[in-house]
Amino acid sequence: MQEVINVVHSWEGYLAILIFVVAYAFVIAEEQIHMRKSKPVIVAAGLIWILAAIAYGVSGSEDLKHQYDHNLLEYAGLLLFLLAAMTYINTMQERNVFEVLRAWLVSRGFSLKSIFWITGLLAFFMSPVADNLTTALVMGAVVMTVARDDIKFVVLACINVVVAANAGGAFSPFGDITTLMVWQAGHVTFVEFLALFVPSLVNWLVPAVIMSYFVHDGHPPAISEQVELKKGAFGVILLFIATIVAAVSTHNFLHLPPMLGMMTGLGVLKIYGYFLRRYELNGADSHESEPVLLGLENESEVLQHFKPKTKPFDVFVSVKRAEWDTLLFFYGVVLCVGGLGAFGYLALVSEYLYVDWGPTEANVLVGVLSAIVDNIPVMFAVLTMNPDMSHGQWLLATLTAGVGGSMLSIGSAAGVALMGTARGIYTFGSHLKWTPVIALGYVASIWVHLWLNAELF
Repeated sequence: MQEVINVVHSWEGYLAILIFVVAYAFVIAEEQIHMRKSKPVIVAAGLIWILAAIAYGVSGSEDLKHQYDHNLLEYAGLLLFLLAAMTYINTMQERNVFEVLRAWLVSRGFSLKSIFWITGLLAFFMSPVADNLTTALVMGAVVMTVARDDIKFVVLACINVVVAANAGGAFSPFGDITTLMVWQAGHVTFVEFLALFVPSLVNWLVPAVIMSYFVHDGHPPAISEQVELKKGAFGVILLFIATIVAAVSTHNFLHLPPMLGMMTGLGVLKIYGYFLRRYELNGADSHESEPVLLGLENESEVLQHFKPKTKPFDVFVSVKRAEWDTLLFFYGVVLCVGGLGAFGYLALVSEYLYVDWGPTEANVLVGVLSAIVDNIPVMFAVLTMNPDMSHGQWLLATLTAGVGGSMLSIGSAAGVALMGTARGIYTFGSHLKWTPVIALGYVASIWVHLWLNAELF
């Protein structure tokens, strides 16, 4: 890797920090100003690298280009990996996989306390495969369907889902963008993430047990709702599992980027989607109320007669529905942090935190910062600093970055999503009241990791 020229005390460097702070202020204020978070950071990224180029001057431009290319390559690998994963999740949503799960839960007649535990448990085990955002939305829909009028229960259940989804995502490279980043960087192997299972479980269970005492044991009326899986749903699930296996195998055995396995799996999904589409275009999956459109001459004519809810499957709709704001936000963050690293600021921070403070204290702070600032820039900064840490410390950084965001409702995608689902009920303030309890789980998970995985330090 190219040597970073130290331009820490240049006016360009100070201006770059100011630009990043201002851009991130817009990100934090997203809910109030309704500006998508990707917009300010993309602009900031461009300005920061322009300032870096000015600071380096003509003589250092080639070195700076190498640093930029390195950051861009990091982003490209993660972008393609996440795009494939999001397309699979969106396809499963389109095939009613998650809707069937929701309908089953709301029609069972469970007590409120049972729903509290079931939604938390499912969130914890769904998040390692589906991302924490999708998991939170599915479980949040269950909570709102069965107990919309019970404000106290909705608040507690939403907090429980957020904590469980974030905790579940911490012990799997597929559970959160930060864990994926650590895995792709080669600091933790796929199997080694399982060392965080018990600490992650403790992180969820500690606040869940305490909050459960405040959930009354009433029985909301069962809601009769029938939802059927669409044609090919089980095939999509099996392909997703096979794609995950391919991603892990290409990384572990062939030493190739896991993105290669994910994109290959996406290609297979596209081919599978082609046959699903032909099947539905031929009217074989029509409902009784829909005519079989075999007499129409071409596909465009068929589409004109389909109602929106019964349009034939199109995998590119699933691609389009990927969280593009998040993916582009990720670009801005990676390039912003990389640009500040080019100025030498990350080396300065790394020296202060990981040498002067010590790695354990620094990694605990990583989790706290993740509750205030998004965990993506925090973790990317740690990876860019690349401090000399033991294996146990890298696992600790992964754990704290993954679960630290649970302490505030704005600290994770799961919390932000549920504030929208339960608007006016689950709020920043209602979550903040339970922050001390969640922080207790945060501390307990760190202690369990330090004790249980002591041989890794």
